[in-house]
Amino acid sequence: MNFEKVVFGFFIVLALTLNFGFFIGDIDNPEHHHAMELGGALAVSLIATIMKFGDRSQLGAVLLATSLVADLQLLIAVFLWAYAAYVSESGMTSEVLSSVVSLSGGALLANFISVILLVAETITIRR
Repeated sequence: MNFEKVVFGFFIVLALTLNFGFFIGDIDNPEHHHAMELGGALAVSLIATIMKFGDRSQLGAVLLATSLVADLQLLIAVFLWAYAAYVSESGMTSEVLSSVVSLSGGALLANFISVILLVAETITIRR
């Protein structure tokens, strides 16, 4: 068993599951979405992206692209949440929370594609 591949797969799947945990729930209910979970999803997604930089294959390029998409959407969601919570006079409204959760949903889709590609690559590897 290759420990590096285990860690690589771990972070890709963890990025997906943390993002899913934040995304699930009523889209405009603040009790169903926690800022720390969004921050954790972003942090793990960034770690997974850094780990994907070493792969020079075509599949590695697609994995990196899906990770960059997820990172971008999660970064925008975090900045939108921070702006609403700390800068905006209206605070965190249901409209802003809906936008944050929707951005997280886009990142979730990108993470899901990344996991599918990882599983497909694992299945096609010949010993």
